[in-house]
Amino acid sequence: MAVTADSVDNGEKMILLISSDGERFELSEAAASLSKTLSHMIEDDCTDSGVVEYFNKHAAVSPKASATDSSTATSAPKASKEEELNSFDAEFVINVDMTMLFELIMAANYLNAKDLLDLTCQHAADLIKGMTVEQVREVFHIAYDFTPEEEAEIRKENTWAFDD
Repeated sequence: MAVTADSVDNGEKMILLISSDGERFELSEAAASLSKTLSHMIEDDCTDSGVVEYFNKHAAVSPKASATDSSTATSAPKASKEEELNSFDAEFVINVDMTMLFELIMAANYLNAKDLLDLTCQHAADLIKGMTVEQVREVFHIAYDFTPEEEAEIRKENTWAFDD
């Protein structure tokens, strides 16, 4: 579902909802705010986010769109489009801080956008690759709540994970 907040009616902001099947619904911001999901999307200004940028770029240069095209396109332009998207994706995730990366992951998950979720999760995994457990806890703000005895037991049961 897409949410846009462009039109104003009698001084009240109107929200346009577009369903996955393309059906359009317009309602006041006050009415939309009765839904917690829509309210959060409005508060988070989902119309001005990296998710929208990602979707717009992929829609414009999508290899999936050219695969359904009935013209006799050669494989060179298709490969070029895929390279363009790969380049865009690499730049897209490299230029975000951790907070934005986590927000993108949560938005991609919420929107069920598999390609964006895969991209952002892979980038998060690449960032923590080679970090110690303590460093990962710090990055993800994970509280350390094991007793020394519990930690020793976990390390004993999972020695493969702590090999240096």
